[in-house]
Amino acid sequence: MTTLQEANELGRRERFLAVVSTSRADGTIQSSLVNAGVLPHPVTGQPVLGFVTYGPAKLRNLRARPQITATFRSGWEWASVEGRAELVGPDDPEGGFDAERLRLLLRDVFTAAGGTHDDWDEFDRAMATERRAAVLIAPTRVYSN
Repeated sequence: MTTLQEANELGRRERFLAVVSTSRADGTIQSSLVNAGVLPHPVTGQPVLGFVTYGPAKLRNLRARPQITATFRSGWEWASVEGRAELVGPDDPEGGFDAERLRLLLRDVFTAAGGTHDDWDEFDRAMATERRAAVLIAPTRVYSN
């Protein structure tokens, strides 16, 4: 069994790129590429895998069916993190997350996934304009080859 931190270290080798897969209403799988990283959950402090998204298909799928799998790979090594997605964003308000707390959470998730920015004010504006959400995954299963 692989740990969440081991999966994150594998992700670090490839700029935290992960393929995330969600389930569509018809039972087929929708996958996309994101930058994801481990950070403390903003409420519980427990380690979670997080990424920032604005993809309407991904968010629609996760609102209806929150199960998600994220897979990191580097060469022929890979590690998958399965869990239930928690969405925190302007269209998915989580208790206690006002605009300021959401702004800071989006920054935290972005930096945990290896992101940097030269102009954080511009970053904040883009996140708000695009109505981006944080996706937090509390792992129920982590495994690898």
